Amino acid sequence: MSTAAAERPHGARPLIAEANRLMERNPGYRVEIIGGQILVSPPPDASHAVALTDLMLPFLSAGLHGAESAVLQGVGLWLPTGPEDYAIPDLSLLDADFEDHYVENNCYDPVCFRLVLEVTSSNYGADLRTKVTAYAQAKIPVYVIVDRKHQRLHVLTNPAGDTYESHRPHAPGEVVILPDSIGAEVPLDVAEILKAGQPKSG
Repeated sequence: MSTAAAERPHGARPLIAEANRLMERNPGYRVEIIGGQILVSPPPDASHAVALTDLMLPFLSAGLHGAESAVLQGVGLWLPTGPEDYAIPDLSLLDADFEDHYVENNCYDPVCFRLVLEVTSSNYGADLRTKVTAYAQAKIPVYVIVDRKHQRLHVLTNPAGDTYESHRPHAPGEVVILPDSIGAEVPLDVAEILKAGQPKSG
């Protein structure tokens, strides 16, 4: 565990206690605390899950789930934005020793995260704004957003303060190669990912 995480006060946690109560009362909902505010997201639709599964495949094919790193869904990320702040990214690429960086409340120190990825749902504004600030302040090197509403894939790199120096939106027809700083070059076909994330009519 990093020094910063070890120095956090571990007294009363009123927001975390309330967040945990909300999760117990609302199974399937995702509850996070960002900027001292509780953020509650409804259960995702099936297309959200399909997109996530499809997104895992290129990371696995690149050999990023193994001895050096792990590709995981729904792992808690402890944030520096407030004394009880944490997020639960849809998908994360972490160093293989992430268990050594446990902080509390099923969350891990941001130092072991190489990349986080969100697939937008009804509260897409949080992914496109609130979490950009939170993940930049946590110094997450790469943040990927699958924006299902606007049909774009965003790649944010080089965190600086409360934003990212590089924020590139990509449209269908492009193949994005993620920075090899995450451990390998991972290609993402924007059209295929966005198609997987579209709810099927019926």
